[in-house]
Amino acid sequence: MNAKTIPVVLVGAGPAGLTAATLLAQYGIESLVLERWEGVYPQPRAVHLDGEIRRIVERLGVGDEFDAISRPAQGLRLVDADQRVLAQFERDSAGGRNGHPEANLFDQPELEEILRANLRLYPAVTLRGSAEVTALTEESGCVRVDFNDRTTGRAESVCAEYVLGCDGANSLVRDAIGGRMRDLRFEQRWLVVDLATTADLGHWDGVYQVCDPARAATYMRIGRTRHRWEFRLLPGESADDYRDLPRLRPLLTPWIVPTVFERLELVRVAEYTFRAQLADRWRKGRVFLLGDAAHLTPPFIGQGMGAGMRDAANLTWKLAGVLRGELPEGVLDSYETERKPHARAMIRLAKFTGLTMTEGGELGNRLRGLIAPRLQQVPGLTRMVTSGESPPLHRSDLVVAPLLRHLAGRLIPNSRLADGRRVDEVMAGRFAIVTADAPSPEDRALCEQRHGVVIHAQPGTDLYRWLRRGHSVAVLVRPDGAVQRCGGSLSALYAALPRFVPSVRSARAG
Repeated sequence: MNAKTIPVVLVGAGPAGLTAATLLAQYGIESLVLERWEGVYPQPRAVHLDGEIRRIVERLGVGDEFDAISRPAQGLRLVDADQRVLAQFERDSAGGRNGHPEANLFDQPELEEILRANLRLYPAVTLRGSAEVTALTEESGCVRVDFNDRTTGRAESVCAEYVLGCDGANSLVRDAIGGRMRDLRFEQRWLVVDLATTADLGHWDGVYQVCDPARAATYMRIGRTRHRWEFRLLPGESADDYRDLPRLRPLLTPWIVPTVFERLELVRVAEYTFRAQLADRWRKGRVFLLGDAAHLTPPFIGQGMGAGMRDAANLTWKLAGVLRGELPEGVLDSYETERKPHARAMIRLAKFTGLTMTEGGELGNRLRGLIAPRLQQVPGLTRMVTSGESPPLHRSDLVVAPLLRHLAGRLIPNSRLADGRRVDEVMAGRFAIVTADAPSPEDRALCEQRHGVVIHAQPGTDLYRWLRRGHSVAVLVRPDGAVQRCGGSLSALYAALPRFVPSVRSARAG
Protein backbone atom coordinates (compact mmCIF):
# COMPACT_ATOMS: atom_id res chain seq x y z
CA MET A 1 0.00 0.00 0.00
CA ASN A 2 1.48 3.34 -1.00
CA ALA A 3 1.39 5.90 1.77
CA LYS A 4 1.19 9.58 0.90
CA THR A 5 3.43 11.91 2.91
CA ILE A 6 1.68 14.81 4.65
CA PRO A 7 3.56 17.54 6.55
CA VAL A 8 1.38 17.12 9.66
CA VAL A 9 -1.19 14.53 10.72
CA LEU A 10 -3.35 15.41 13.71
CA VAL A 11 -5.10 12.65 15.64
CA GLY A 12 -8.30 14.00 17.16
CA ALA A 13 -10.64 16.83 16.19
CA GLY A 14 -11.49 18.29 19.57
CA PRO A 15 -10.72 21.94 20.40
CA ALA A 16 -6.95 21.34 20.62
CA GLY A 17 -6.78 19.50 17.29
CA LEU A 18 -9.03 21.94 15.46
CA THR A 19 -7.08 24.90 16.84
CA ALA A 20 -3.73 23.39 15.84
CA ALA A 21 -4.95 22.51 12.33
CA THR A 22 -6.34 26.01 11.77
CA LEU A 23 -3.19 27.79 12.97
CA LEU A 24 -1.01 25.54 10.81
CA ALA A 25 -3.22 26.31 7.81
CA GLN A 26 -2.82 30.02 8.48
CA TYR A 27 0.92 29.48 8.07
CA GLY A 28 0.32 27.56 4.84
CA ILE A 29 1.07 24.11 6.30
CA GLU A 30 -0.87 21.20 4.85
CA SER A 31 -2.37 18.80 7.38
CA LEU A 32 -4.72 15.86 7.75
CA VAL A 33 -6.98 15.57 10.79
CA LEU A 34 -8.14 12.05 11.67
CA GLU A 35 -11.14 11.85 13.99
CA ARG A 36 -12.73 8.66 15.27
CA TRP A 37 -16.26 10.09 15.23
CA GLU A 38 -18.03 11.31 12.13
CA GLY A 39 -19.32 14.55 13.64
CA VAL A 40 -19.12 16.65 16.77
CA TYR A 41 -19.73 14.74 19.98
CA PRO A 42 -23.14 16.18 20.90
CA GLN A 43 -22.96 16.26 24.70
CA PRO A 44 -21.74 19.37 26.56
CA ARG A 45 -18.39 19.06 28.31
CA ALA A 46 -16.20 22.16 28.72
CA VAL A 47 -18.19 25.33 29.43
CA HIS A 48 -15.55 27.98 30.21
CA LEU A 49 -12.63 29.72 28.58
CA ASP A 50 -10.72 32.74 29.83
CA GLY A 51 -9.64 35.94 28.12
CA GLU A 52 -6.31 34.49 27.05
CA ILE A 53 -8.00 31.63 25.20
CA ARG A 54 -10.56 34.07 23.80
CA ARG A 55 -7.58 35.76 22.12
CA ILE A 56 -6.74 32.46 20.42
CA VAL A 57 -10.36 32.13 19.30
CA GLU A 58 -10.07 35.60 17.76
CA ARG A 59 -6.90 34.62 15.95
CA LEU A 60 -8.68 31.59 14.50
CA GLY A 61 -11.06 34.05 12.87
CA VAL A 62 -14.24 33.07 14.73
CA GLY A 63 -14.42 35.68 17.47
CA ASP A 64 -17.79 37.08 16.43
CA GLU A 65 -19.29 33.61 16.05
CA PHE A 66 -18.05 32.65 19.51
CA ASP A 67 -19.47 35.81 21.07
CA ALA A 68 -22.84 34.94 19.57
CA ILE A 69 -22.97 31.60 21.44
CA SER A 70 -21.27 32.63 24.69
CA ARG A 71 -21.98 34.86 27.64
CA PRO A 72 -19.47 36.70 29.83
CA ALA A 73 -19.54 35.66 33.48
CA GLN A 74 -19.47 38.44 36.02
CA GLY A 75 -17.03 36.63 38.26
CA LEU A 76 -16.84 34.06 41.06
CA ARG A 77 -19.01 33.89 44.15
CA LEU A 78 -18.07 31.64 47.07
CA VAL A 79 -21.12 30.61 49.11
CA ASP A 80 -21.76 28.30 52.04
CA ALA A 81 -24.23 25.41 52.16
CA ASP A 82 -27.09 27.88 52.74
CA GLN A 83 -25.95 30.03 49.80
CA ARG A 84 -24.77 32.84 52.03
CA VAL A 85 -22.05 34.76 50.24
CA LEU A 86 -18.58 34.25 51.73
CA ALA A 87 -16.64 36.17 49.10
CA GLN A 88 -17.17 37.57 45.64
CA PHE A 89 -14.60 38.29 42.94
CA GLU A 90 -16.02 40.36 40.09
CA ARG A 91 -14.59 40.51 36.59
CA ASP A 92 -14.76 43.25 34.01
CA SER A 93 -17.11 41.76 31.44
CA ALA A 94 -16.04 44.43 28.92
CA GLY A 95 -12.53 42.97 28.74
CA GLY A 96 -9.34 43.27 30.75
CA ARG A 97 -5.68 42.79 29.88
CA ASN A 98 -6.59 40.32 27.14
CA GLY A 99 -9.00 42.67 25.40
CA HIS A 100 -11.92 40.28 25.93
CA PRO A 101 -14.06 39.15 28.87
CA GLU A 102 -11.96 37.14 31.30
CA ALA A 103 -14.63 34.49 31.87
CA ASN A 104 -16.70 33.19 28.95
CA LEU A 105 -19.38 30.51 29.31
CA PHE A 106 -20.53 28.45 26.32
CA ASP A 107 -21.62 25.03 25.07
CA GLN A 108 -18.67 22.99 23.74
CA PRO A 109 -20.53 21.28 20.87
CA GLU A 110 -21.54 24.70 19.54
CA LEU A 111 -17.93 25.88 19.69
CA GLU A 112 -16.70 22.76 17.89
CA GLU A 113 -19.28 23.24 15.14
CA ILE A 114 -17.94 26.78 14.63
CA LEU A 115 -14.32 25.57 14.57
CA ARG A 116 -15.14 22.84 12.05
CA ALA A 117 -17.03 25.21 9.77
CA ASN A 118 -14.10 27.62 9.89
CA LEU A 119 -11.62 24.84 9.16
CA ARG A 120 -13.42 24.09 5.91
CA LEU A 121 -12.37 27.53 4.64
CA TYR A 122 -8.73 26.38 4.53
CA PRO A 123 -7.87 24.15 1.54
CA ALA A 124 -4.62 23.13 3.26
CA VAL A 125 -6.57 21.05 5.81
CA THR A 126 -8.45 17.80 5.29
CA LEU A 127 -10.68 16.57 8.11
CA ARG A 128 -11.65 12.88 7.95
CA GLY A 129 -14.30 11.61 10.31
CA SER A 130 -14.92 7.95 11.14
CA ALA A 131 -11.14 7.42 10.91
CA GLU A 132 -9.81 5.43 13.85
CA VAL A 133 -6.04 5.49 14.23
CA THR A 134 -4.65 2.06 15.11
CA ALA A 135 -0.87 2.45 15.09
CA LEU A 136 2.07 4.81 14.68
CA THR A 137 5.37 3.57 13.28
CA GLU A 138 8.63 5.52 13.01
CA GLU A 139 10.11 5.24 9.53
CA SER A 140 12.98 6.95 7.76
CA GLY A 141 12.17 10.66 7.76
CA CYS A 142 8.50 10.25 8.69
CA VAL A 143 5.90 8.56 10.89
CA ARG A 144 3.47 6.08 9.35
CA VAL A 145 -0.05 6.47 10.70
CA ASP A 146 -2.31 3.45 10.25
CA PHE A 147 -6.06 3.93 10.57
CA ASN A 148 -9.34 2.25 9.75
CA ASP A 149 -12.24 3.85 7.95
CA ARG A 150 -15.06 2.94 10.35
CA THR A 151 -17.67 3.37 7.60
CA THR A 152 -16.15 1.05 4.99
CA GLY A 153 -13.89 -1.05 7.23
CA ARG A 154 -10.97 -0.30 4.92
CA ALA A 155 -7.47 -0.13 6.40
CA GLU A 156 -5.41 2.86 5.25
CA SER A 157 -2.13 4.55 6.10
CA VAL A 158 -0.43 7.87 5.59
CA CYS A 159 3.09 9.11 6.25
CA ALA A 160 3.57 12.34 8.17
CA GLU A 161 6.59 14.48 8.78
CA TYR A 162 5.08 15.23 12.21
CA VAL A 163 2.17 13.82 14.21
CA LEU A 164 0.19 15.75 16.82
CA GLY A 165 -1.68 13.56 19.29
CA CYS A 166 -4.82 15.48 20.27
CA ASP A 167 -6.76 12.31 21.06
CA GLY A 168 -7.79 12.85 24.64
CA ALA A 169 -7.27 11.24 28.02
CA ASN A 170 -7.19 7.68 26.63
CA SER A 171 -4.64 8.67 24.00
CA LEU A 172 -3.39 5.99 21.62
CA VAL A 173 -0.67 8.42 20.52
CA ARG A 174 0.59 8.73 24.09
CA ASP A 175 0.76 4.94 24.37
CA ALA A 176 2.57 4.75 21.03
CA ILE A 177 5.42 6.98 22.24
CA GLY A 178 5.68 5.13 25.55
CA GLY A 179 4.19 7.98 27.56
CA ARG A 180 2.45 7.48 30.90
CA MET A 181 0.16 9.71 32.92
CA ARG A 182 1.62 10.62 36.30
CA ASP A 183 -0.90 11.05 39.06
CA LEU A 184 -0.72 14.39 40.91
CA ARG A 185 -2.83 12.96 43.73
CA PHE A 186 -6.28 14.36 43.19
CA GLU A 187 -9.42 12.35 42.48
CA GLN A 188 -13.04 13.28 43.16
CA ARG A 189 -16.28 11.93 41.68
CA TRP A 190 -18.81 14.54 40.59
CA LEU A 191 -22.29 14.57 39.10
CA VAL A 192 -22.69 16.95 36.14
CA VAL A 193 -26.23 18.12 35.38
CA ASP A 194 -27.17 20.20 32.33
CA LEU A 195 -30.67 21.69 32.20
CA ALA A 196 -32.52 23.96 29.81
CA THR A 197 -35.34 26.33 30.70
CA THR A 198 -36.80 29.59 29.45
CA ALA A 199 -37.59 30.56 33.04
CA ASP A 200 -35.54 33.21 34.80
CA LEU A 201 -33.91 31.50 37.77
CA GLY A 202 -33.00 34.84 39.28
CA HIS A 203 -29.36 34.07 40.06
CA TRP A 204 -26.35 36.35 39.82
CA ASP A 205 -24.76 36.02 36.37
CA GLY A 206 -21.47 34.54 37.50
CA VAL A 207 -20.10 31.24 38.76
CA TYR A 208 -21.20 29.98 42.17
CA GLN A 209 -18.96 27.67 44.16
CA VAL A 210 -20.62 26.04 47.15
CA CYS A 211 -17.89 25.54 49.75
CA ASP A 212 -19.34 22.63 51.69
CA PRO A 213 -17.56 19.32 52.33
CA ALA A 214 -20.94 17.65 52.89
CA ARG A 215 -22.05 18.47 49.33
CA ALA A 216 -19.72 20.73 47.38
CA ALA A 217 -21.36 22.14 44.26
CA THR A 218 -20.91 24.55 41.36
CA TYR A 219 -23.54 26.43 39.38
CA MET A 220 -23.32 28.61 36.27
CA ARG A 221 -25.58 29.77 33.49
CA ILE A 222 -23.88 28.82 30.23
CA GLY A 223 -26.33 30.09 27.64
CA ARG A 224 -29.58 31.91 27.10
CA THR A 225 -31.55 28.89 28.30
CA ARG A 226 -28.81 26.49 29.44
CA HIS A 227 -27.66 25.96 33.02
CA ARG A 228 -25.09 23.66 34.58
CA TRP A 229 -24.79 22.25 38.08
CA GLU A 230 -22.00 20.06 39.37
CA PHE A 231 -22.42 18.19 42.67
CA ARG A 232 -19.77 16.16 44.42
CA LEU A 233 -20.97 12.59 44.75
CA LEU A 234 -21.01 10.99 48.18
CA PRO A 235 -19.53 7.54 48.80
CA GLY A 236 -21.87 4.92 47.40
CA GLU A 237 -23.65 7.35 45.04
CA SER A 238 -23.51 7.31 41.24
CA ALA A 239 -25.13 9.09 38.32
CA ASP A 240 -27.70 6.27 38.18
CA ASP A 241 -29.19 7.65 41.39
CA TYR A 242 -30.04 10.92 39.60
CA ARG A 243 -31.16 9.99 36.09
CA ASP A 244 -34.41 12.01 36.07
CA LEU A 245 -35.79 15.27 37.43
CA PRO A 246 -37.71 13.76 40.37
CA ARG A 247 -34.52 12.19 41.72
CA LEU A 248 -32.55 15.40 41.04
CA ARG A 249 -35.08 17.56 42.84
CA PRO A 250 -33.44 17.39 46.32
CA LEU A 251 -30.16 18.66 44.84
CA LEU A 252 -31.81 21.39 42.78
CA THR A 253 -34.31 22.64 45.38
CA PRO A 254 -31.93 25.27 46.83
CA TRP A 255 -31.53 26.71 43.32
CA ILE A 256 -34.96 26.44 41.70
CA VAL A 257 -38.36 27.46 43.07
CA PRO A 258 -41.07 24.74 42.88
CA THR A 259 -43.11 26.49 40.19
CA VAL A 260 -40.19 26.32 37.76
CA PHE A 261 -39.59 22.57 37.98
CA GLU A 262 -42.28 21.79 35.43
CA ARG A 263 -40.51 24.09 32.97
CA LEU A 264 -37.17 22.27 33.12
CA GLU A 265 -35.73 20.12 30.35
CA LEU A 266 -33.10 17.62 31.41
CA VAL A 267 -30.30 17.74 28.82
CA ARG A 268 -27.78 15.43 30.41
CA VAL A 269 -26.74 13.74 33.63
CA ALA A 270 -23.24 12.30 33.75
CA GLU A 271 -20.67 11.21 36.28
CA TYR A 272 -17.10 12.45 35.96
CA THR A 273 -14.03 11.62 37.96
CA PHE A 274 -11.99 14.81 38.25
CA ARG A 275 -8.30 14.00 38.14
CA ALA A 276 -4.97 15.83 38.18
CA GLN A 277 -2.51 14.11 35.86
CA LEU A 278 0.47 15.04 33.72
CA ALA A 279 2.14 12.96 31.01
CA ASP A 280 5.76 12.08 31.75
CA ARG A 281 6.75 12.83 28.16
CA TRP A 282 5.12 15.12 25.61
CA ARG A 283 7.29 14.26 22.65
CA LYS A 284 9.17 11.45 21.02
CA GLY A 285 10.96 12.38 17.82
CA ARG A 286 8.37 13.59 15.34
CA VAL A 287 5.36 12.92 17.59
CA PHE A 288 3.89 15.43 20.06
CA LEU A 289 1.07 15.32 22.62
CA LEU A 290 -1.44 18.14 23.07
CA GLY A 291 -4.52 18.66 25.23
CA ASP A 292 -5.93 15.93 27.45
CA ALA A 293 -3.43 13.48 25.98
CA ALA A 294 -0.74 15.45 27.84
CA HIS A 295 -2.56 16.76 30.93
CA LEU A 296 -5.80 16.47 32.91
CA THR A 297 -6.86 19.44 35.03
CA PRO A 298 -9.60 19.46 37.70
CA PRO A 299 -12.30 21.91 36.55
CA PHE A 300 -12.29 24.29 39.50
CA ILE A 301 -10.57 27.12 37.62
CA GLY A 302 -12.01 26.29 34.19
CA GLN A 303 -8.68 25.62 32.46
CA GLY A 304 -9.00 22.10 31.04
CA MET A 305 -9.96 22.85 27.44
CA GLY A 306 -7.99 26.09 27.37
CA ALA A 307 -4.77 24.27 28.25
CA GLY A 308 -5.01 22.25 25.04
CA MET A 309 -5.59 25.38 22.97
CA ARG A 310 -2.54 26.94 24.65
CA ASP A 311 -0.56 23.86 23.60
CA ALA A 312 -1.65 24.41 20.00
CA ALA A 313 -0.79 28.11 20.04
CA ASN A 314 2.66 27.36 21.49
CA LEU A 315 3.63 24.56 19.12
CA THR A 316 2.14 25.41 15.72
CA TRP A 317 4.17 28.51 14.83
CA LYS A 318 7.38 26.69 15.76
CA LEU A 319 6.40 23.69 13.68
CA ALA A 320 5.47 25.92 10.74
CA GLY A 321 8.83 27.69 10.96
CA VAL A 322 10.69 24.37 10.94
CA LEU A 323 8.68 22.95 8.04
CA ARG A 324 9.21 26.14 6.01
CA GLY A 325 12.94 26.16 6.75
CA GLU A 326 12.84 29.43 8.68
CA LEU A 327 13.60 28.04 12.15
CA PRO A 328 16.01 25.28 13.24
CA GLU A 329 14.49 21.93 14.19
CA GLY A 330 15.83 22.39 17.72
CA VAL A 331 13.19 25.00 18.54
CA LEU A 332 10.67 22.16 18.83
CA ASP A 333 12.40 21.10 22.05
CA SER A 334 11.04 24.27 23.65
CA TYR A 335 7.43 23.03 23.42
CA GLU A 336 7.60 20.62 26.35
CA THR A 337 10.14 22.79 28.17
CA GLU A 338 7.68 25.69 28.16
CA ARG A 339 4.27 24.08 28.27
CA LYS A 340 4.80 21.26 30.77
CA PRO A 341 5.72 23.46 33.78
CA HIS A 342 2.94 25.89 32.84
CA ALA A 343 0.38 23.07 32.72
CA ARG A 344 1.69 21.70 36.02
CA ALA A 345 1.29 25.11 37.66
CA MET A 346 -2.31 25.43 36.47
CA ILE A 347 -3.14 21.87 37.58
CA ARG A 348 -1.73 22.58 41.03
CA LEU A 349 -3.75 25.79 41.25
CA ALA A 350 -6.91 23.92 40.27
CA LYS A 351 -6.15 21.16 42.76
CA PHE A 352 -5.51 23.66 45.57
CA THR A 353 -8.71 25.54 44.71
CA GLY A 354 -10.75 22.34 44.74
CA LEU A 355 -9.34 21.11 48.02
CA THR A 356 -9.78 24.52 49.65
CA MET A 357 -13.44 24.66 48.64
CA THR A 358 -14.43 21.05 49.30
CA GLU A 359 -12.37 19.55 52.11
CA GLY A 360 -11.87 19.98 55.84
CA GLY A 361 -15.20 18.86 57.30
CA GLU A 362 -16.93 21.07 59.83
CA LEU A 363 -13.63 22.65 60.88
CA GLY A 364 -13.00 23.55 57.26
CA ASN A 365 -16.43 25.18 57.07
CA ARG A 366 -15.71 27.28 60.13
CA LEU A 367 -12.34 28.37 58.80
CA ARG A 368 -13.85 29.28 55.42
CA GLY A 369 -16.54 31.29 57.20
CA LEU A 370 -13.84 33.26 59.00
CA ILE A 371 -11.28 33.61 56.21
CA ALA A 372 -13.25 33.87 52.95
CA PRO A 373 -14.96 37.21 53.74
CA ARG A 374 -11.50 38.72 54.29
CA LEU A 375 -9.88 37.38 51.13
CA GLN A 376 -10.56 40.56 49.19
CA GLN A 377 -8.53 42.48 51.73
CA VAL A 378 -5.39 40.48 50.92
CA PRO A 379 -3.14 42.75 48.80
CA GLY A 380 -3.09 41.65 45.18
CA LEU A 381 -5.33 38.59 45.66
CA THR A 382 -8.37 39.98 43.85
CA ARG A 383 -6.19 41.07 40.93
CA MET A 384 -4.57 37.62 40.79
CA VAL A 385 -8.01 35.93 40.68
CA THR A 386 -9.56 38.29 38.14
CA SER A 387 -6.71 39.64 35.98
CA GLY A 388 -6.63 36.79 33.46
CA GLU A 389 -2.83 36.59 33.49
CA SER A 390 -1.45 33.06 33.56
CA PRO A 391 2.06 32.18 34.81
CA PRO A 392 5.07 33.04 32.62
CA LEU A 393 6.72 30.37 30.52
CA HIS A 394 9.92 28.83 31.85
CA ARG A 395 13.25 29.55 30.23
CA SER A 396 13.97 27.85 26.92
CA ASP A 397 15.81 28.60 23.71
CA LEU A 398 12.85 30.86 22.92
CA VAL A 399 12.46 32.48 26.33
CA VAL A 400 15.66 34.30 27.18
CA ALA A 401 15.11 35.34 30.78
CA PRO A 402 17.50 37.50 32.79
CA LEU A 403 18.32 36.77 36.41
CA LEU A 404 15.30 38.85 37.38
CA ARG A 405 12.60 37.56 35.03
CA HIS A 406 10.68 40.80 34.52
CA LEU A 407 8.67 40.27 31.33
CA ALA A 408 10.41 37.31 29.67
CA GLY A 409 7.96 34.44 29.13
CA ARG A 410 4.90 36.54 29.89
CA LEU A 411 2.04 37.06 27.48
CA ILE A 412 1.89 40.59 26.13
CA PRO A 413 -1.37 42.34 27.04
CA ASN A 414 -3.76 42.84 24.16
CA SER A 415 -3.83 46.58 24.75
CA ARG A 416 -5.45 49.12 22.49
CA LEU A 417 -2.85 51.20 20.67
CA ALA A 418 -2.91 54.88 19.81
CA ASP A 419 -4.44 54.15 16.38
CA GLY A 420 -7.32 52.23 17.95
CA ARG A 421 -6.13 48.76 16.97
CA ARG A 422 -5.22 46.09 19.50
CA VAL A 423 -1.82 44.43 19.83
CA ASP A 424 -2.99 41.06 18.48
CA GLU A 425 -4.48 42.70 15.39
CA VAL A 426 -1.18 44.38 14.58
CA MET A 427 0.98 41.32 15.31
CA ALA A 428 -1.23 38.91 13.31
CA GLY A 429 0.95 35.87 14.02
CA ARG A 430 4.29 37.65 13.46
CA PHE A 431 7.30 38.43 15.57
CA ALA A 432 7.15 41.94 16.99
CA ILE A 433 9.47 44.38 18.67
CA VAL A 434 7.57 46.48 21.19
CA THR A 435 9.40 49.61 22.19
CA ALA A 436 8.77 52.65 24.35
CA ASP A 437 11.05 54.67 22.08
CA ALA A 438 9.67 55.93 18.79
CA PRO A 439 11.00 53.59 16.06
CA SER A 440 12.82 55.14 13.14
CA PRO A 441 11.88 54.46 9.50
CA GLU A 442 15.02 52.33 9.28
CA ASP A 443 13.83 50.25 12.26
CA ARG A 444 10.47 49.64 10.62
CA ALA A 445 12.09 48.77 7.30
CA LEU A 446 14.41 46.25 8.96
CA CYS A 447 11.46 44.57 10.66
CA GLU A 448 9.49 44.47 7.43
CA GLN A 449 12.43 42.84 5.64
CA ARG A 450 12.21 40.01 8.18
CA HIS A 451 8.39 40.00 8.02
CA GLY A 452 8.13 41.29 11.59
CA VAL A 453 6.48 44.43 12.95
CA VAL A 454 7.49 47.27 15.28
CA ILE A 455 4.89 48.41 17.83
CA HIS A 456 5.39 51.77 19.50
CA ALA A 457 4.19 51.73 23.10
CA GLN A 458 3.48 55.42 23.42
CA PRO A 459 3.66 57.16 26.81
CA GLY A 460 0.32 57.21 28.56
CA THR A 461 -0.90 53.94 27.04
CA ASP A 462 -1.48 50.69 28.92
CA LEU A 463 1.20 49.01 26.84
CA TYR A 464 3.75 51.65 27.83
CA ARG A 465 2.88 51.22 31.50
CA TRP A 466 3.23 47.43 31.14
CA LEU A 467 6.72 47.82 29.69
CA ARG A 468 7.83 50.19 32.40
CA ARG A 469 6.41 48.06 35.22
CA GLY A 470 8.48 45.25 33.77
CA HIS A 471 11.58 47.48 33.91
CA SER A 472 11.93 47.26 30.12
CA VAL A 473 12.23 49.79 27.33
CA ALA A 474 11.74 47.23 24.56
CA VAL A 475 10.93 43.53 24.16
CA LEU A 476 10.92 40.93 21.40
CA VAL A 477 7.55 39.18 21.25
CA ARG A 478 6.96 35.81 19.58
CA PRO A 479 4.08 35.01 17.23
CA ASP A 480 2.15 33.39 20.10
CA GLY A 481 2.35 36.63 22.10
CA ALA A 482 4.93 35.49 24.65
CA VAL A 483 7.91 37.75 25.35
CA GLN A 484 11.02 36.02 24.02
CA ARG A 485 13.62 38.56 25.11
CA CYS A 486 13.84 41.86 26.97
CA GLY A 487 16.16 44.66 25.81
CA GLY A 488 19.21 45.28 26.50
CA SER A 489 19.38 47.37 23.47
CA LEU A 490 17.16 47.74 20.45
CA SER A 491 20.02 46.64 18.24
CA ALA A 492 20.27 43.35 20.17
CA LEU A 493 16.54 42.77 19.72
CA TYR A 494 16.72 43.48 15.99
CA ALA A 495 19.64 41.07 15.72
CA ALA A 496 17.55 38.36 17.41
CA LEU A 497 14.57 38.89 15.08
CA PRO A 498 14.30 35.88 12.74
CA ARG A 499 12.93 35.89 9.23
CA PHE A 500 9.46 34.46 9.75
CA VAL A 501 6.64 34.88 7.24
CA PRO A 502 3.44 36.08 8.94
CA SER A 503 0.29 34.04 9.05
CA VAL A 504 -2.91 34.74 7.20
CA ARG A 505 -5.03 36.51 9.78
CA SER A 506 -7.97 34.28 8.92
CA ALA A 507 -9.41 32.65 5.83
CA ARG A 508 -12.13 35.29 5.79
CA ALA A 509 -9.47 38.00 5.66
CA GLY A 510 -7.80 36.33 2.70
